[in-house]
Formats: sequence, C-alpha cells, structure tokens
Amino acid sequence: MRVDVVSIFPEYFAPLDLSLIGKARAGGLLRLAVHDLRTWTHDVHRTVDDTPYGGGPGMVMRPEPWGEALDALAPDELTPDGLTLPRLVVPTPSGAPFTQAMAQDLAGESHLLFACGRYEGIDQRVLDHAATRMRVTEVSLGDYVLFGGEVAVLVVLEAVVRLLPGVLGNADSLDEESHAHGLLEGPVYTKPQTWRGQEVPEVLRSGDHARIARWRRDEALVRTGNRRPDLVAALTPESLDRHDRAALERVGVEPTVSDPTATGRD
Repeated sequence: MRVDVVSIFPEYFAPLDLSLIGKARAGGLLRLAVHDLRTWTHDVHRTVDDTPYGGGPGMVMRPEPWGEALDALAPDELTPDGLTLPRLVVPTPSGAPFTQAMAQDLAGESHLLFACGRYEGIDQRVLDHAATRMRVTEVSLGDYVLFGGEVAVLVVLEAVVRLLPGVLGNADSLDEESHAHGLLEGPVYTKPQTWRGQEVPEVLRSGDHARIARWRRDEALVRTGNRRPDLVAALTPESLDRHDRAALERVGVEPTVSDPTATGRD
C-alpha cells in the first residue's frame, strides 16, 4: 500500500517509524511519505490560512496550497508505475464515524492520501474539486474536536495498516479482537496464575477448548452489553443462541427479536 500524508506539522508523524508500522515500512509492505503543505506556498510567510468569508472566529486553510498539493500527489494521468488516483481521506469532526468496517474498507485500497486540516478546517472547494476526480472520504474519530487532523491520521493508519497481509505476526488475532464480530473482546490473562491474591479464571486453565470458547463469548457478550448496548442492539437474532441470550439477560440486556417465533442458533 502507498500512503501520502499532507500536513503543516510533518514532524508529528515521527512515530510512524516505530513498532509494526515501522517494520511494515522497512519491509516494503507500506510505502509512506509525509509532505509539508507549506511546500506548495509561494509567499515569504508561507501562508496557508486566512479569515473566513461571512465572518466568525478562527481561520480557514486556503485552497491554493491544498490544490497544488493534491495536483502533485494525485495527478490526473497515470504514474509511470501504473498507479491510479488515490482515495483522499480527510479527518474532520463533521465526517462519518470511523469504525473497524471503515478500516477494513480502507485497507483494501492501493493508495491513500491523507489531508490534515487545521484551524477551522480546509476550504470546502478543495474537497468539492477533489471529489470530481477521486474518491473523498471525510472521517471523524468521535464526537469531539481536536487541534488538527494529525492525531486522527495516526489513529486511522494504526487501524488500517495492521489489517494489511503480513503486518501482524499472527493474523488469527484479527479474528478474536474487539469489533471483529460486532462484540467487544472479553478480559484476557497471562502468567502468573496468582497475582496479588487474584486468580486466573479456572476455565482458562482447564484445557477444555469448548468451555473456554463458551466462556470467552459469554464474557464478550456481558462486556458489550454493559459498555456498548448499541452494539448488542445491532446483532441479528440469528447470530445469538440460547447461551448468548442467557448471558445478555444476566446483565439486563434483552436482545431484539423481530420474529417472536425466532429462536436464533442453538
């Protein structure tokens, strides 16, 4: 995968040389470049913002440097290696919520281009013009506001890059983590067996794989019911067996069953 990031603070992305993302870059699984937006300014002050039309507080990022940056990084003609136009991803509080499903969708792209806004955001004409020649995805990490898009890009890249083939040492871990099947992951334990008077649950030491799988699913259902009832509400009745429903009832969550005759899987 190729990734380009445009920001007025390129130094913000030093952590991308660390951990598994750094290994993915070193191993050629990820071609990542960070670009300074001010490269595409032409005045002595390297200006990237101005006051908003219509008045109001704050500043808005000017369209000229952004337009030139996108022209340079996403030219209309094919590149010499045959790459097509990238998918432009713009972090913004007004974007669509970022989810694991969106991370999986982005992980299927060959080229992502991230535009890090600052101040009150990027002039809307930049995104409207970009949308005439490439796909544009505006994304929000949550219902809050940050100083800029840089930290959001770090989060999105962490979620996306770990899904690329070959990045994780054990790809099976992707199937057992939170949000992999619409549930939060339950508690996990490691050695020693006893720590500060607390024991690892007996079932995890039993060697009975069926019991362990049932316990883990029950714990995932209970945790999800307590913390994210919205995720439980999104589960289909057919995905829940009688043990699942019993686990949810223990925390006072009644799964929705649209068909009163439906019993789910058993």
